[in-house]
Amino acid sequence: MHDSVAVIGLGNMGAGIARTLAQAGRSVLGVDPAPEAAARVDDLLPVVDLDTAVAGAGVLVLSLPGSEQVEQLVDRVLDADVAHRLVIDTSTSSPVSTRVLAQRLAHHGHGLLDAPVSGGPAGAWNGALTVFLGGHDDAIAEAQPVFDAIAQRVVRVGGPGAGNVAKLVNNLLCATHLQIAGEAIRLAEAADIDPAQVVQAVNAASGRSAVTEVNLPRWVLPETFDSGFPLGLMARDVALATETAHSLGAPSPLADVVSAAWQDTRDRLGSAEDFNRMARPERKPQNR
Repeated sequence: MHDSVAVIGLGNMGAGIARTLAQAGRSVLGVDPAPEAAARVDDLLPVVDLDTAVAGAGVLVLSLPGSEQVEQLVDRVLDADVAHRLVIDTSTSSPVSTRVLAQRLAHHGHGLLDAPVSGGPAGAWNGALTVFLGGHDDAIAEAQPVFDAIAQRVVRVGGPGAGNVAKLVNNLLCATHLQIAGEAIRLAEAADIDPAQVVQAVNAASGRSAVTEVNLPRWVLPETFDSGFPLGLMARDVALATETAHSLGAPSPLADVVSAAWQDTRDRLGSAEDFNRMARPERKPQNR
């Protein structure tokens, strides 16, 4: 039974990860108290309570809202007094918290990897995620079969906490690019120029980014806003990036302004809106 993997948190990302692992031939348990969670995976794997998962699975893959929930999970593992467990945290968590949790778990013979992911729900369901990986060599070797199943690319950044730093940097850049891309679109429109033509020009030059190459043509310009990643989560990630910068003494004047804008847009539009709405906060999604 200890060869099993437990995926804890069966939202859009966790359910995709659980199904991908099961389809790859792994013995998988799912954990999520929400009634609708079981429906996402019950054709492939059993959904059990947390204590059963911690007792029965050697690897615990977390897909949780944030550091508070990860810390609670680690407490449950330590309270269970079980043999070696490997915790792979795919959530976007505080790197400061991650370093403390890694030390606590190591003291009791367990391992922790911070492995936040990029690629959205589609990447989770297709086994095509990018993993920002932080942790020690032995834990990474132990986790390799899991990454082989769920990830298209794994980038090791450093020791415990480094993966979360990289993920926060990535999302901070994406959020900033999306915000300024919205201003660029409005500038083009004010000049009576088709923004799609401006985006095409930018994508052939030095101003391009993943936002101009992917987000603008796929979700923003057609106003579909159905990427699957909510505005509230991006606002949370940007706030966590600035909080981490402050705690480490890294100046972040521009990031502070970007974070304030994301919090304001979330409060005006609602956390559930697609995060690409940041580029078009005045528009209503066409698919609603």
